[in-house]
Amino acid sequence: MTQAECSKLAVLISGNGSNLGAILDHIEQGKLPAEVSLVISNKADAYGLVRAEQAGIKTLVLENKTYATRQEYDHSLIRTLEECNPDLIVLAGFMRILGPGLVTRFQGRIVNIHPSYLPALPGLHSIERAVKEKHTFTGVTVHYVDHGMDTGPIIMQEKVDIDPQDTPESLTEKVHKVEHRLYSKAIAKVLKEIKS
Repeated sequence: MTQAECSKLAVLISGNGSNLGAILDHIEQGKLPAEVSLVISNKADAYGLVRAEQAGIKTLVLENKTYATRQEYDHSLIRTLEECNPDLIVLAGFMRILGPGLVTRFQGRIVNIHPSYLPALPGLHSIERAVKEKHTFTGVTVHYVDHGMDTGPIIMQEKVDIDPQDTPESLTEKVHKVEHRLYSKAIAKVLKEIKS
């Protein structure tokens, strides 16, 4: 695959970066025709930064606590993304709501993964809530980011059964297995649509 055929991804993280790791694995295996050109974290101690550096990918830390206002942070993030000019912005455990200016600027080019079968259980602690509320299934949803909380158009989703003996920890493991497979498939689908 030539550089011209290879779509550029900017990945935003806050933590461990297991979805980033899965994306990098799928790129290396030839299952995802893309390259990660930049990884941005809003936390300096995010292990996902180590994953990116080990893969030779440029990283940047933009900590929200170093900015006086949310708007200033978003402006900095917008400028950084404009300089990078990715085909797609991938949220992979980025634990911060994107401001309206950023969402509008990159409308249709930001995707997120959420650990539930949306529209059920949007927002935080979806897996814990699914267990606590005794749901029989949850899921994984990849969707475009819009101005709402996990309300953007759905790209792909898959159900994950919840067994009566499941704990938040065991269900997290099941959900992560699906996430790591589904996200790359969804990203490939979106890139194909962008390029067509």
